Amino acid sequence: MDDRQRYDRATAHLDPPFAVLDLAALHANATDMTRRAHGKPIRVASKSIRSRPVLERILAMDGFTGIMAFTLPEALWLASTGLRDILVAYPTADRTALATLAADPRAAQEITIMVDRSEHLDFIESATADVRNRHEIRICLDIDAGYVTLGGKFRAGALRSPVREPDQAADLAADTAKRPGLRLVGLMAYEAQIAGVGDNPPGKPALTHAIRWMQARSRQELIMRRGRIVQAVRQLADLEFVNGGGTGSITTTTREKAITEIAAGSGLYQPRLFDFYRGHTGRPAALFALPVVRRPAPATVTVLGGGYIASGTPGPDRLPQPYLPCGLRYTSDEGAGEVQTPLTGQAAEDLRLGDRVWFRHAKAGELCERFATLHLIDGEQTVDEVPTYRGEGRTFL
Repeated sequence: MDDRQRYDRATAHLDPPFAVLDLAALHANATDMTRRAHGKPIRVASKSIRSRPVLERILAMDGFTGIMAFTLPEALWLASTGLRDILVAYPTADRTALATLAADPRAAQEITIMVDRSEHLDFIESATADVRNRHEIRICLDIDAGYVTLGGKFRAGALRSPVREPDQAADLAADTAKRPGLRLVGLMAYEAQIAGVGDNPPGKPALTHAIRWMQARSRQELIMRRGRIVQAVRQLADLEFVNGGGTGSITTTTREKAITEIAAGSGLYQPRLFDFYRGHTGRPAALFALPVVRRPAPATVTVLGGGYIASGTPGPDRLPQPYLPCGLRYTSDEGAGEVQTPLTGQAAEDLRLGDRVWFRHAKAGELCERFATLHLIDGEQTVDEVPTYRGEGRTFL
């Protein structure tokens, strides 16, 4: 039985649109990721999961420890439900959330927040100044892991932290250390140009060569620079963790002696954008089904909804992938629409009203912003349904 038949059979009692999570694929992806981490723990990126029960399921697996959250309000909510060791990956300017963190002893113990400049420290102190019995706040330094060459004329990597060099990191660490109520416990450096850029894009040999050239040189430069930064900061703070990497760079990042843990999440769901890596392969685990509601032409069907566009630079690679049945493609004049999506191709000829078309999102957790529930599939059966963040009434971005 192929995957389409299996998914159709397992969800025959459901009316689409709906989203599913294939548990066998999830476990296979998790096993592969921990294998590539070679014993270093993987901190789960909640942005890529966005379902609390699924996070709990993953954290119960060997090799996964801690959460990398994307906002402080999210982290506070997760901590309130009993989840532990939560690193907020992005700086916050949420005064209310900071005051809540400082006032809550359990949250302050379990949550670490991100800074990359002294102004962040000033903001934290200002936001928590009026909190009675203020608890110590755990701090992580965010380091720029981007690749810069040609005298600064070329840069690859996300525009995150302004801290690039050991002396800059040491200065910020020293500033943190002298502020009562703040404690530096971690350091993070995310190499987006390696972990988040596939090095095997189909049908683009020149681009493939350029990406691999850049990534090889970036890895060489970052190993040395990140090691020096960690060494400099450890002279001033007793770091509990040094975080790096992502799904696309687990194998290489884990080799660095300075790294104590890897951050990853997308590879667990294996969205479409993560198909194009030489060093990472996964099984599609998170899918959504849309119903055929029109047949405007013999080789064309229209499904309900479908405009679930991924974040990032707009382009065809941000569209969901019509996955099953194979052989469907978007029309050039409509693409993926908010309320309807026409699809063409030979496979459309055999589809009838009410049939399902299975899609893969371009990214991982963004799918969960569209659905309140994930239906968990094991083999040919739906064995459970769990809420997404949205299903629990939580929207953080």
